[in-house]
Amino acid sequence: MKNEECAQPSSRPLREGRGGSLSNWRWWICGLLFAATMVNYMDRQVLSLTWNDFIAPEFGWTNSDYGLITGFFSLAYAFISLFAGKFIDWAGTRRGYIIAILVWSVGACLHALCGWGAVRTASALMLSVGAVSVWMFMACRFVLALGEAGNFPAAIKVTAEYFPKKDRALATSIFNAGSSIGALLAPACIPWLASKYGWEMSFVIIGALGFLWMGFWLTMYDHPEQSRHVNEAELAYIRQDEITSPTPSQAEVEEEKVIPYWHCFRYRQTWSFVAGKFFTDGVWWFFLFWAPAYFSDQYGYKSDSREAVLLLSLLYFIVTILSIGGGYLPKYFVERRGMEPYAGRMRAMLLFALFPLTALLAQPLGTVSAWFPAIIIGLAGAGHQSWSANLYSTIGDMFPKSTIGTITGIGTMAGGIASFLINWGSGEFFDYCKAMGSGFQFFSFEGKEAGYMIVFCLCAVCYLVAWLVMKALVPRYKKITV
Repeated sequence: MKNEECAQPSSRPLREGRGGSLSNWRWWICGLLFAATMVNYMDRQVLSLTWNDFIAPEFGWTNSDYGLITGFFSLAYAFISLFAGKFIDWAGTRRGYIIAILVWSVGACLHALCGWGAVRTASALMLSVGAVSVWMFMACRFVLALGEAGNFPAAIKVTAEYFPKKDRALATSIFNAGSSIGALLAPACIPWLASKYGWEMSFVIIGALGFLWMGFWLTMYDHPEQSRHVNEAELAYIRQDEITSPTPSQAEVEEEKVIPYWHCFRYRQTWSFVAGKFFTDGVWWFFLFWAPAYFSDQYGYKSDSREAVLLLSLLYFIVTILSIGGGYLPKYFVERRGMEPYAGRMRAMLLFALFPLTALLAQPLGTVSAWFPAIIIGLAGAGHQSWSANLYSTIGDMFPKSTIGTITGIGTMAGGIASFLINWGSGEFFDYCKAMGSGFQFFSFEGKEAGYMIVFCLCAVCYLVAWLVMKALVPRYKKITV
């Protein structure tokens, strides 16, 4: 199968904008990436918003059971990501994205069978239904991970196709904000769906959104050279970074070259991206998977309660608003301060690495009011999303477009491994702290509260560690040439 990104441009003439003005189809494509990422995170959030108050009472799950399920999802996501990026590079963004969202939407809907099947067999498996349900959910999470692993490699590749380097961090921050919007909408609708129609139907209804997105993608997306919606002025704007190439033919030849998969690991730039993902992705996934349970455990607010919905909505509202602005900072450094893109990105990322330090105050101020940890976790999450948008953009800065999906997949694998460690480890750790009670203390906290304090401290410093490792590996911009 020939990679569609290497296909010859269509002979169909491009439309001129009115008066030769710049068309803006690239932002419509960015909107599709935003919608896909939003659906991706809503599908991922259904379990975290239903397990503690709806599923666990039915199956008798512990924190360790939930930690095992979410940890397994992260591990499966990590392993599949190792190949998902290569698959996107091979299949092309149009076809590859469709396959990815089809698989994860089917996987999301399959979760409902865990409940319906368990109900039918509960009388025969009463003593083991909890264990059986854990294995059934793990199987469904594997299918979900199989599809979701393709989202970011495809989205980053599309961003590199449709945006010049100076705009990629902004475009990435916009589509990456879909994760925040998805997480913001999820607590407002998923617990309500679960309480009104049953937790099984919440998986089906949210999972069905992916099938709706597929229709828009097939209708709207095409490679910029082949899209009837992209005029000559916009295409020239998109390709402005290639103007300095010796000749167009040489640029085209370089674009078609692909770095062999295992050769990618020879480059410091690959390991820099891997480090950036490994040290930080687990923090975001911990907040995503454990925040609803945190407010339920610490303050008694069930996920379908008014208080929980407001707290989680505030948290992700802060993440959404501040993270979109994160794409402007490197643009400011490049355009106003005259810095080259990589240097501007690294300076911005250093500033974003300071945001998660606020997590050190989440538990202490939480003794005053639950609103403080909601705000603080929101600030930490905004720092992550801004960091992540710029981290992804470093791939397009330094690697040829033919290898962007592959490098994204390798880094996502590293982030998935870290997420497995923190989610599975947190579940085991929280059960241990709960069992120890007052016998386990950290600062002025004891039991499970002390456990949360320790994990928050770990999350707070991860970004600074990641930045130092990345800076040591790639101190200055260096583009990979094949």
